[in-house]
Amino acid sequence: MSDNCASKKSCKGRPRSFDREIALEQALSVFWQYGYQPASIDKLCQAMGIKPASLYATFGNKAKLFLEAVDFYEQKYWSKPVQNFMAEPDIYKAVENFFVEAATILLSPETPCGCMLVLAGVNISEEAAQIGETLLSYRLATKNRFQDRLRQAIYAGQIPPDSDVPAITAALSTFLEGLSIQARDGLFLSELKAMARFAVKLLPPKKA
Repeated sequence: MSDNCASKKSCKGRPRSFDREIALEQALSVFWQYGYQPASIDKLCQAMGIKPASLYATFGNKAKLFLEAVDFYEQKYWSKPVQNFMAEPDIYKAVENFFVEAATILLSPETPCGCMLVLAGVNISEEAAQIGETLLSYRLATKNRFQDRLRQAIYAGQIPPDSDVPAITAALSTFLEGLSIQARDGLFLSELKAMARFAVKLLPPKKA
C-alpha cells in the first residue's frame, strides 16, 4: 500500500492516473465558463474525470478547489510576466511589454479565454464571501505592483514626481480587466495586442 493511501477508504473513487495539475486545468475551464456559483460539483467532476468523493478527498470542497485553481492559474501563467514587468528598467517598455504579453495569455489556447480573476468570480453569494475576498486580494496585489512600479519610475526620473500614481494605477488595472472582457468577446490576438499597446498612453508623456 502506498504512502498516499493509508486505507482503501481514503483511496476510494480516485483513479490511479489522477494528475492534480491536469485536474486543476480542467476545473479552471469549468469555473471560467460558468463562474464560481453555477459551476456544480457534477460539472466539475465530469470535466476532471473524477468522482465527487475524489474531489472532496483531494481538494476539500468546491471553494477550496476554486481557490487552488486560481492560485495555480496565477502562478503558472502570470508569475513570469509580472517578474518581467517589475524587472524592466524602462517604465514605458515595462507597461507595453506587460500588456502585450497579457493579451497573449488572455487568448492562449492553453488557458480559459479571459482572466479568471475578472470573469470567474462574478455573482458571488454572501455564503461564498471568502471567494470574493480572495479574488479582491489578487486584484489589489496587481494594483500594488502597478503602483510600486510607477513609484520606481518616479524615483528613476522617468515620469514626473507629481504624477497621479493612484489614478494611473487604477487606469492600468481597469485597462487590464477590460482586455479580459474583450478577449472573451472573441477578438483576434492581433486585435487584442493592438489594444494592449495603448496601455502605455496611460502614462505621462515620455520626455523628449
